[in-house]
Amino acid sequence: MNAYITALMGLAGVAMGSLTSFAATWLTHQSELKEKHREVEVAKREKLFSDFIAEATRLYGDALSHQKDDVSDLVLLYALTARMRLISSRPVVDAAERTMDHIIEAYLAPNLSLHEIADLARSGAMNFLFDFSEACRMELAAKRPPTQ
Repeated sequence: MNAYITALMGLAGVAMGSLTSFAATWLTHQSELKEKHREVEVAKREKLFSDFIAEATRLYGDALSHQKDDVSDLVLLYALTARMRLISSRPVVDAAERTMDHIIEAYLAPNLSLHEIADLARSGAMNFLFDFSEACRMELAAKRPPTQ
């Protein structure tokens, strides 16, 4: 009888050890998958924000020296903002919309000479992407895991 009990205890120990090993491996794999998904999401947001900044900068530069009633150049910027509405926080979307408003106001304003643009840059008034950049940085920091 003792031999049976000893054998059953041995089998139970092997089963517990195997189950523990399987659970640890599965949990590690799940953790790695979550981290990989988070990295992909952060990279997608970074690309979207970078594309928006590049397009907004291009349009703002154009707006300072051209008056337009045509909004066709703004289509890509609107599309990028719409994509942000799908995946970004409200502060980021609000900052993107304020940036678009700033660009539209620049298009509606009279053309500036190169000297006026230089004065505008020196005064800091051309820093129209500051709020957007800050909102993006905060959102990306919230999505990244804490550093150890």
